[in-house]
Amino acid sequence: MSLHRAERLSGDHVIFPGVTDLALRRYRAFLQPVGRRPLYPRDAQCPCRGCSPDDVRHARDVLDDIMPQRPVRARSELSRHVARLDSVPRTRTLPDPSAHCRQWHPERWWRRRLSGGSESG
Repeated sequence: MSLHRAERLSGDHVIFPGVTDLALRRYRAFLQPVGRRPLYPRDAQCPCRGCSPDDVRHARDVLDDIMPQRPVRARSELSRHVARLDSVPRTRTLPDPSAHCRQWHPERWWRRRLSGGSESG
């Protein structure tokens, strides 16, 4: 099944055609400031499904949600690519000790990181 078809046929309201590319571009943009300063995800300004990937945590949710809907080979390729990207925020974001009380999907590591303010640190 092609990516476009998986996105189109998904029953998830946040998955739509083109959202995987949008989420990958957003995730890469979040990781762009090179350096050692901490990164802080910011909330999306608009909650609609087209704008919500502005919140890099939502973009990462989309990537996690689309993976099981991909064929094995494509899933493995996307999974490896996302794992390489994940290495940056794992080291440049800070743990949020209260995330389990505030966050949707607190079991996802990227939802347990401090957020707010400027993403550039």
